[in-house]
Amino acid sequence: MGKVAVGAAVVCSAAVCAAAALVVRHRMRCSGRWARAMAILREFEENCGTPIGKLGQVADAMTVEMHAGLASEGGSKLKMLISYVDNLPSGEENGLFYALDLGGTNFRVIRVLLGGRDGGVVKQEFEEVSIPPHLMTGSSDALFDYIATALANFVATEGEGLHPSPGKQRELGFTFSFPVRQTSISSGNLIKWTKGFSIDDTVGEDVVGELTKAMERVGLDMRVSALVNDTIGTLAGGRYYNPDVIAAVILGTGTNAAYVERAQAIPKWHGLLPKSGEMVINMEWGNFRSSHLPLTEYDQDLDVESLNPGEQIFEKIISGMYLGEIVRRVLLKMAEEAAFFGDTVPPKLKIPFILRTPHMSAMHHDESSDLRVVGSKLKDILEISHTSLKMRKAIVELCDIVATRGARLSAAGIVGIIKKLGRDAVKDGEKQKSVIAMDGGLYEHYSKFSTCMESTLKELLGEEVSDNVVIKLSNDGSGIGAALLAASHSQYLEVEES
Repeated sequence: MGKVAVGAAVVCSAAVCAAAALVVRHRMRCSGRWARAMAILREFEENCGTPIGKLGQVADAMTVEMHAGLASEGGSKLKMLISYVDNLPSGEENGLFYALDLGGTNFRVIRVLLGGRDGGVVKQEFEEVSIPPHLMTGSSDALFDYIATALANFVATEGEGLHPSPGKQRELGFTFSFPVRQTSISSGNLIKWTKGFSIDDTVGEDVVGELTKAMERVGLDMRVSALVNDTIGTLAGGRYYNPDVIAAVILGTGTNAAYVERAQAIPKWHGLLPKSGEMVINMEWGNFRSSHLPLTEYDQDLDVESLNPGEQIFEKIISGMYLGEIVRRVLLKMAEEAAFFGDTVPPKLKIPFILRTPHMSAMHHDESSDLRVVGSKLKDILEISHTSLKMRKAIVELCDIVATRGARLSAAGIVGIIKKLGRDAVKDGEKQKSVIAMDGGLYEHYSKFSTCMESTLKELLGEEVSDNVVIKLSNDGSGIGAALLAASHSQYLEVEES
């Protein structure tokens, strides 16, 4: 009997030892996986580093590229496009003006009544119209006839006191957010369609001419007095309310910047110098690149697999279109090489752009003790159900690394503009305000991004200079900005002045 008991005890203890060994092995395997996952995260963090010295180099490189782009066409990755806007709104503008904002699958028509220096914007009305998908790939006439008809219908709703003065033609500012080779303030040829549009017979044509012919076909008597993009519209909207506005930056799905340059500082400008002595430059800064940018293997892979490899490198590391995708790519590597989410890689994690920047922002801003927002986003978007608090914390840290790099590089870009304008130092005690009009959902809604960007600006400029640099959110500046530019470039201005 004793032998049986001893045998049973031996078997039991062997089983316990085996089970314990399994547990230890499992723990070792888990801790090994965790260590590998953390090593991937730490390496990514190191490669995304933006110490102040590196940011200074990025800002200097931005300034150098600005000079090169102004010197000659094709002289820089920055296009530094001459906008032909040489007369920004002053606040004195009077009368009724329209704007058309076409930049995607919807367009907006806007009506603004301006009351001069004392009246400001007396009234503003707008309507949003969806473009049927078949018109996005049809003919030029069909698209512009549809837009002109919507505009004519909107004009027909003018209320009491909202009519142009007798004998005056209605005037329109046209915000057209597609690549255009501008030839004057009110003309520009389409280089190519983007954002799902593909209408071959518009390419190479003057888009103002196309719209004007369509308005004539529907019997609408209206003149396009300014063709602008959304960044220049934001600059105009900002300047109308504040004469210290010197530049505009869009930080949304995409990114761009425009600023006011001295006309004499543009060697590639061969026309007569404008009366104002100023010219608005559309930088197209999303295409900026420099050896100082902290690019990682994930950025390089994203670029190679994108629709425009080698282009828009700055945009691909700072804008809302891409931040969530960078997070997804790092998580995928952690899942594949460190079994971060268990033995199988979650299938949804393999889908490009499934994790959008608003999802990333929601996780980054999660302040609940158990990070339940992170848990619910992982479950709802990626179908990952079981995550520990430790894993969720690592994911929040990853969001922070990606957002911080983007925000700090955005700040360095702004400092590049400030340096180009010679506003990076206080001269003889004079305190000139430099206001940057800012628009875009990334800046407006991702508060950890915008807070980090603003604190980095202070860090780069120093206390004395940064006290005079103000970032001002300019909500929907681009819509009203186009109407204001129609006013500041009105055909009746010179008649009124003389």
